[in-house]
Amino acid sequence: MKYIATFDIGTTAVKGVLMTASGKSVMEKSINLETILNGEYKEQRPEDWYAAFCEISGFFFREGLRPEDVSGIVMSGQMQDLIPVKADLEPACNAILYSDGRAGQQAREIADCIGTETIEKSTGNHFDGSIPFSKLLWLKQKKPAVYKSVEKILISSKDYVITRLTGAFITDVTSASTAGLMDIRQKCWNLQWMQRMDLDSEKLPDIRYAEEQVGTVTLKSSGECGYAAGTPVYAGTGDAGATTLASGISQDGEFNINLGTSGWIACVSHDILEKPGVFNLAAMPRNSYINVVPFLNAGNVHKWISGILAPEDRIKDSYEYVDRLLSQSHAGSHGVMFLPYLAGERFPVMDTVIKGSFVGIGFDTAKQDLARSALEGVAFSIRQGLESIERVPEKISLIGGGAQVKTWCQILTDVLGHEIIVYKGSEYLPAAAIAAAVLIDQGEIADYASFVNSLQNDNDSISYEPVPENTELYNKVYRHYLKMYPGIKSILS
Repeated sequence: MKYIATFDIGTTAVKGVLMTASGKSVMEKSINLETILNGEYKEQRPEDWYAAFCEISGFFFREGLRPEDVSGIVMSGQMQDLIPVKADLEPACNAILYSDGRAGQQAREIADCIGTETIEKSTGNHFDGSIPFSKLLWLKQKKPAVYKSVEKILISSKDYVITRLTGAFITDVTSASTAGLMDIRQKCWNLQWMQRMDLDSEKLPDIRYAEEQVGTVTLKSSGECGYAAGTPVYAGTGDAGATTLASGISQDGEFNINLGTSGWIACVSHDILEKPGVFNLAAMPRNSYINVVPFLNAGNVHKWISGILAPEDRIKDSYEYVDRLLSQSHAGSHGVMFLPYLAGERFPVMDTVIKGSFVGIGFDTAKQDLARSALEGVAFSIRQGLESIERVPEKISLIGGGAQVKTWCQILTDVLGHEIIVYKGSEYLPAAAIAAAVLIDQGEIADYASFVNSLQNDNDSISYEPVPENTELYNKVYRHYLKMYPGIKSILS
């Protein structure tokens, strides 16, 4: 039997799923990653991504997979990173992550030179210091020796693993949409912008579609990861592309919420959506677009509050401990509200220095209130993003690690006042869905929609219905929540 090795190179973990040609998952494994935090800087080591990829692959082989039975390797990964790579395929420095807004000054220099309106019209997106184009100029100005050593820059974490496997420097159209350099309709780099900022356009990777084969496993990488030399490797997609595909949204009025480390709300359309706060991405199916409202704070808030509240002797099972607290909590958290901007935020405004805040704490505040209010804060933030798109939702699905927290699913349902569909095993669905790229190239399926339908038919879902009295309460609390950011900002300014 032939298999497809699929991976999602995320922020907190690398997830691997071994798939059959019919879309059945036969093996799954996840390995956690470390993020390096230094003040406002947020980085990861690209070598860690590749090491985790190799370790998961080794697990597959130890469990009985034969190298000759793998018909292709395809991945999704975090986007909007700056990953400088040398000619020997080693990183020139750590990857600067999407949530790192260090290049604010450089973004202003670029906007002054090229024009904000010109940039946003071509890329379809807001331009700021978190964008790789800005970060590349920062690298040249602040670390010229590193910049000089760079052969190519990459945009997505999976791009680096592809480079190590094949020697090819590529990115996909979805990831390239986050670089601040791609014409979103023409799917090509604005090379003249690089020249105007005195940046070397030869350092940019090739742009490819998800289903395109971009190379094969080299003899060297075969010895490192175990796959047979010559195994096809595909371009894959940025994580938003895989998640949207896995969530099954395909029509106007359908929305997906992703609760990963960061999060987003996504819908699909046949054109970009020109609204403040909306990020537009080229989708995996050609000539379609993903309209995204992105958030820096989602699952990372759950991780933080779990670590803060769990006693020292319960740190290892802090999630389980906080889940029990949540099961004992009440809607509205007895008046406690939380602004969930722990990592700064990029919606409703790009603000890299804002911090999270609790409001309404008293002597009667319990751990249950703190835990629940943290997750309610994220839910309110998501509602704010959904309302900014100004479309009435007909269907809302939920995917990502946060979808495993049942109380959080109900909180979101009640805050939005709408049924939410949660797919079982959603943590691994994006990695599984990306297998469609290989199957299209190999002629096994006609299009992405065919494979997505088969995935969802094979994975049962859970439907959460809003509790009317909770929704009524949250509607009142939400009005107060909207005042929190302006108020906290005025205090911290």
